[in-house]
Order: sequence, then structure tokens, then C-alpha cells
Amino acid sequence: MAAAVRKKAAPQRFNGLYRFVFNRQAGLKMLFLISVCFVFVARSGGEEGHQTEEFLKREFSLTKPYQGVGSSSSSHWELLGNAMVSTQQLRLTPDMQSKQGAVWNRTPCFLRDWELQVHFKVHGQGKKNLNGDGFAVWYTRERMQTGPVFGNKDNFTGLGVFVDTYPNEEKQKERLFPLVLAMVGNGSLSYDHERDGRPTELGSCTALVRNLNHDSFLVVRYVRRRLTVMIDIDGKHEWRDCLDVPGVRLPLGYYFGVSSVTGDLSDNHDLISLKLYQLTVERSEEEELLDKEVFIPSVDNWELLRVLDQAEPMGTVSPPHLTSPSLSLSLSAVLDQAEPMGTVSPPHLTLSLSLSLSLQCWIRLSPWAPCLPLTSPSLSLSLRSAGSG
Repeated sequence: MAAAVRKKAAPQRFNGLYRFVFNRQAGLKMLFLISVCFVFVARSGGEEGHQTEEFLKREFSLTKPYQGVGSSSSSHWELLGNAMVSTQQLRLTPDMQSKQGAVWNRTPCFLRDWELQVHFKVHGQGKKNLNGDGFAVWYTRERMQTGPVFGNKDNFTGLGVFVDTYPNEEKQKERLFPLVLAMVGNGSLSYDHERDGRPTELGSCTALVRNLNHDSFLVVRYVRRRLTVMIDIDGKHEWRDCLDVPGVRLPLGYYFGVSSVTGDLSDNHDLISLKLYQLTVERSEEEELLDKEVFIPSVDNWELLRVLDQAEPMGTVSPPHLTSPSLSLSLSAVLDQAEPMGTVSPPHLTLSLSLSLSLQCWIRLSPWAPCLPLTSPSLSLSLRSAGSG
């Protein structure tokens, strides 16, 4: 009888072991599926209430070990100038004077919505304000051209996001460097090097990116004609807002690139990786009809915002407790400037626009926009015929 019991106990132990292994495998599978779902949700988000999904585009991405970069014509990326590739980074410029280098993608990008994540490192022997000059991330019609704008040509066509590490404008004290700023060029706008791009910047933020002991990241996001730039430089793996500009219109078929330059002052400008994600954004039929193809880069209300900004000295920021004096502004000249953009006044009417502003400035979003008004502006508008007095 005892033998019979022992013979029966063995299969019971086997069955128990089988159930344990089976349940554990099922649990691991379920855990794996939950993890996949979590990652998918983390990589998907809402953009102003619209579902957004991200897909890595390897042909527009640059990661270790940088296979074929700079040595093979089959690579998606091409080096320019003093740029050199190693197993750990792509060095755009070394910590030496008068160097410039770049890396450009060979394939034009026809993605309507995208996000570019840049992993970089800026370091060198120079002390504070004795280093330069920075690097730039590009989405432009031109590629593989050298020039004075962070190693790229001036009067570029497209988008430039600059990490400027040296202030050239001696008298300004409002902006702290290093600085991240963005500019949209239409082929005729020139980058003002002496004023660190202030007249044409869309927005900017301070970013202390030099000689960090942790990773530093920059993300450029373009969704639904909205440009957003964020940074992660504090070692916390958290994105911090830098600038957010709606109404940015960029054509399809431009090229991605990164460039850098040194002058009398220098730094190592290292590119660790570039990762481009295609963003799939849901759009309504009405939005699809309104989202017309763009042929020339532009920013909505560009001319009007520039004229408003010229009414106040560039870079003037009033403390929160101070109020700038009221000013009266005539915008009759704006109409003539706006005509090429499509705003045409009827020949028999003259538009007189008077704007009275009492501004309490506490922050400047960009040189294209005035200080944020804490009090409401008063606006008067009148129409009269050309023959009336």
C-alpha cells in the first residue's frame, strides 16, 4: 500500500511543478504584454486633444556605431569640414580655433509632423565666456554648404535651432548664455551675428550645457504647424520647455543636418545621436482642407509682429513692478508691408489704425513679439475714403 501511495505522489508533484511553470510563463507573458502596452502608451500622446503616435525613422536617424558615416556612399549621412566620427561620438568641431564641421542627411524628408531628438555634449578647456561658438540643428532646403551661421550658409531657407554658447552683443544683459534659440529663414533673411540672432529669433531660453557630467538632450518638435523646442540638461530625464511657436509653416522635402563652428574661442561640439520620429496626428476633413502645401518657409503674422516689436527697443524688459509709458503707434505702413503677404487694401479706402498700449513687461517671448501685456490694450479703427479730409 505504501508503495502504491509513493507511485501516485510522484505524478502529483510533477503536475504541481507543471502548473507552477505554466502559470509562471503565462504571468511573464502577461507582464511582457503589459510592458509593451505601457511603452506604446508612453510613446503615444495627445497633441491639443489629438491622438499622436511616434515611429522611429532610421533613415533620418544617426546612432552608434555610426556605420559607414563619412566613409561610405551608401550611408544616409555625409560629413563636411572638420567633422570626425569615432566609436563614441561624432565630433563636429574639436577644441581648436577656426574650425567648422557638419553632418547632413542625404535624403529629403517628406514627413508632415515629426520630432527630432538630439543627444549632444559641449565641453572644453575654456572658462566661462571664453568658449565658443556653439552648434545648430537644421531643417533646410540647402545642404552641405559652409558659412558663418554656426558653420552653415547665411540666408538659409528653412528652420535653424541654435545652441549659442558665446554672447557677441556686449551691451545686452537680458539674455544669459549659453542660449537656445530658433529662426525660420526664407532665403533672404540674414542671421545677425553681432546681435546673436536677436532680430529674427522666434524665441529662446537659457541652457547651461557646457562641461556637464551627465547627458544633455534637445528635442525639436513640429506638429500641426507648431514648433516646440524642449531641453533635458539637468540629468533628471525630464523635458523642460524652451519655446513654443504656433503658425510656423515649413515645406516638405528639406534636409536635416547639424553643424558647428569655432572662432578665436573654441569647444568640443560632440553629437552622440539623432533620432527622428514620424508623428501620426489625427486630423479632421476640415483641417486637411485648410492644411495647404507650403512652398516658402514663413511664420504667421510675421510683418505685424516685427513692427510691433520695433516700437520697443530690442531686449528691453521691465521688472514686474515697473510699467512702461503708454505709447501711440501708427500702423499705416504695415499695410504696405503686408501687401506682398496677401493683405491688400481697396484702392478707394484708407485704413487708419491707432493702437495705444500700456504694457507691464515681465518677460519677452521673442523679438518678433512685444512684451506680455498685463493690462488690456486699447484699439481704435476707422475707415475713410481716399478723397475725404
